[in-house]
Order: sequence, then C-alpha cells, then structure tokens
Amino acid sequence: MAKEGQSGLEAITGALGRAAKGTTGRTAGAPPIELWNPPFCGDLDMRIAADGTWFYLKTPIGRPALVKLFASVLKREGDNYYLVTPVEKCGIRVEDAPFLAVEMNVEDGADGHVLNFRTNVDDWIACGPQHRLRFEPEADTGGLKPYLHVRRDLWAKVTRALFFDLVELGEERDVEGMAMFGVSSMGEFFPMAPADQVREFT
Repeated sequence: MAKEGQSGLEAITGALGRAAKGTTGRTAGAPPIELWNPPFCGDLDMRIAADGTWFYLKTPIGRPALVKLFASVLKREGDNYYLVTPVEKCGIRVEDAPFLAVEMNVEDGADGHVLNFRTNVDDWIACGPQHRLRFEPEADTGGLKPYLHVRRDLWAKVTRALFFDLVELGEERDVEGMAMFGVSSMGEFFPMAPADQVREFT
C-alpha cells in the first residue's frame, strides 16, 4: 500500500486489486483477510468519520466503488483498524463504528421476524445469532446507540431513524427475572433497556 507522499489512492487501490485477483474460489468482494497476517507498514492519513464518510488526506473519498473496496479489506485488532493485503497492513482511524446501517426491512421467518439491514457500503445483514444487535448508552444525550455486528469484529452503527423503527417493533420480555424492552430477530431477543426506562431513550 502507499503511504502519504507516494502514489496516493491509486497505489492503495492497485495493491488491493492485485490482492483481490489472488482470491480464487472466494466470493467477489470478500478477500480472505482472516488468513492474512502481514507486517505493519505505518499509518495512512485515512479516517472513517462518525457519519460513515471515508476521508483520505482530509478529503472525502467520493467514489463509492473505492469505499467498498477499502471496506472489504478492513480489519480490526483490539481498538485499532487496518487496511490489509497479503503483504502489508496500514492503520486508519475510525471515529465510531466503521459502517452505518442505513436501511431495514422486516420479513417473516420460521422463528418470527427477521430484521435485514443494509449498510452504507451496500452489504445486507440478517440480524440474528451470527449478527447481533447491541445497545450502548449515549453519554451526551442519555439515550442509546444501537450497533449491528457485520463481520470479523466490525460493527455498523444503526442510524437514529432506524433506531426509532426498532423501538416500534420492540416488546417486553423477562430476562433473568428483569422486565426488559428489546427487539427480536431470527428467534433471538436483543434487550435495549429495562422496560421502565425505555421512554428515556426515545
């Protein structure tokens, strides 16, 4: 991959393109980065803003195809994020979550509702045991921030509009003796908050 002062996005894209050509037998857009353990080659001046916008050299990356390519090779290790190829690993900054969940549709399944989410890089994720929802306190407002697991310890922040849709679908259940308000998908129940507090978050 390129560092600042070299060939910029073109070199990064070229490196990732060459890596993708070596993924015979894999689904398009899904390089086997879980098998790659390249050396760290420094940080890029690249960040993902809290609203999901990708920046390079403090300029928004305006080409959706590039963003999708970078997203396909994004890796998280602890609290750090990297773009990886088979031979290089470069750090980037993520202000909140690397993805946004921007659309939701609800289907009827064998175990009740199935909540399907589309991310800002056009991945569709079916919420359930393998792709869970979690809800975290929002310190500045006292509300909740919902997140959806996407892959490999990468999460998508659910937009505020979709959060209200989730609340509309919510129900109260007993969880270890406590009345909890939450939402279900594929037979899994994802608690948001104690039922008697839920109005504080909406």
